[in-house]
Amino acid sequence: MKLRSADWFGKQDKMGFVHRSWFHTQGYPDDYFMNRPVIGICNTWSELTPCNAHLREIAEVVKRGVLEAGGVPFEFPVTSLGETVMRPTSMLFRNLTSMDAEETIRANPIDGVVLLTGCDKTTPSVIMGACSVDLPTIVVPGGAMLNGHFRGECIGSGSFNWLIKEKQGVENYTAQDIHEVEVGVARSQGHCMTMGTASTMACMSEALGLTLPGAAAIPAVDARKKLLAQLSGRRIVEMVKEDLKLSRILTREAFENAIVINSAIGGSTNFIIHLLAIAGRIGVPLSLEDFDTIGSSIPLLVNLKPSGKFLMEDFYYAGGLPVVIREMQSYLQMSVLTVNGKSLSDNSSISPCYNTEIIATQQAPLQPEAGIVVLKGNLCEQGAVIKPAAASAHLLKHRGRAVVFESIEDYLARIDDPDLDIDEQCVMVLKGVGPVGYPGMPEVGNLDLPMKLLKKGIKDIVRISDGRMSGTASGTVILHISPESSIGGVLALVQNDDIIELDVAAKKLHLDVSGEVLAARKASWQAPLPMATRGYVKFYIDHVQQAHLGADLDILRNSSGSKVIRDLH
Repeated sequence: MKLRSADWFGKQDKMGFVHRSWFHTQGYPDDYFMNRPVIGICNTWSELTPCNAHLREIAEVVKRGVLEAGGVPFEFPVTSLGETVMRPTSMLFRNLTSMDAEETIRANPIDGVVLLTGCDKTTPSVIMGACSVDLPTIVVPGGAMLNGHFRGECIGSGSFNWLIKEKQGVENYTAQDIHEVEVGVARSQGHCMTMGTASTMACMSEALGLTLPGAAAIPAVDARKKLLAQLSGRRIVEMVKEDLKLSRILTREAFENAIVINSAIGGSTNFIIHLLAIAGRIGVPLSLEDFDTIGSSIPLLVNLKPSGKFLMEDFYYAGGLPVVIREMQSYLQMSVLTVNGKSLSDNSSISPCYNTEIIATQQAPLQPEAGIVVLKGNLCEQGAVIKPAAASAHLLKHRGRAVVFESIEDYLARIDDPDLDIDEQCVMVLKGVGPVGYPGMPEVGNLDLPMKLLKKGIKDIVRISDGRMSGTASGTVILHISPESSIGGVLALVQNDDIIELDVAAKKLHLDVSGEVLAARKASWQAPLPMATRGYVKFYIDHVQQAHLGADLDILRNSSGSKVIRDLH
């Protein structure tokens, strides 16, 4: 077996001496450099990323497995993306972390990679980076928190965030009440325990075949998380010996399976953005329309917040993702290869369900059709998305007049103005929050309703933007309008009192304004000034693609492989 790392450590010349000598400063013995697979452990740990703060400990367990299997583990850091604190949005830095992971993997003597993931953007970012190098790779999800609790009620970290305005303004929650929730909702290590984006990304990784079976739902603090980490460390060494690269696992069929599973679990709309970007890196053709044709008519089986009742800890006890895969096998291509060298069918053939209230059957689903729907129309010529499972049924076919906010600052300044001309029949329209306009495309699409509507008991109205929505949120929210307003998409031309028509069943989003009027508005439209003129943000603005392409950078599409450019050694 010819190892990639042998080009660094296996030569008996000057550079071989240099490479080995400097590693000896850490006390490594000679046999570390004698044709043993070198495993890079890509760690997204950071104390600034609370969801990933336990990954230092997980890394040590992975190392144990690597050593047991005869490999040599070397841990390395990459930029860590904490959804809870990073400004303006962690999505701005997803592509940066992917570049960090890609270049670190390629530049170093690494034969295989273990990706330690957790918070929302860490998972797609490092998978994207690893795809661009295409070495044997396995994912170890960090795991969700334990269930949150408040006065006898089970509550979800993330989902409660979007209720605070209503709780304070309508239900008269006191500061003490809110503080009690604050300390009780996020009560253990791990990421959000709703089926938000972090949990969706863990399930995506398992559905794609990038984790050992059952990995996605294990809580972060469960001892079985460490067991899985140790077994993953062992398995990556075997993957190197088998030359089981990402490109052998991430086939078109694997991506189609992931789309089906995301619909069945009620996964986040952010799944679309991230899966498109991953496909673009590995070179698998995938389009926004695929999410509709493959996933929009899939039954919903998993009863988790924000669309349902339970949380990830409950999902794990009910049997986790292998149960869903077995239950959905008639929709899936079960022969696909996974990281353990077995097929998806092999990995889920014996997967009993322990609670059908949490994981329903295909014959008696929670909803008959629950996938993300792709909308088309003059307002979104290249597409928009809506998650019907999280929407209000009475709003899925709706006509209403637009109430327009030109920016997120405009929205924040006016939303609770008593004189704002808005009622429950209106359509809230937010501009300027797409990939270019608000660099990074923030999760602000699920706009809080005006206080005067909340006090009337209104829980939901139609909301439209070119931004994203947290996977922990819900509502009749239309997202990812493409092309975005800041580059001259039709969304930029919407004015107050224009009539907007939504018909989810017909997959239609239409601005009821004539082409002639829109042309006149476009002629007088002026593009906003860019938000940055230097550094990474300027680079991002210049190269980011639109939402329907996954918001990756245009220069990062497709794989570059593992060969180092101008390798003189």
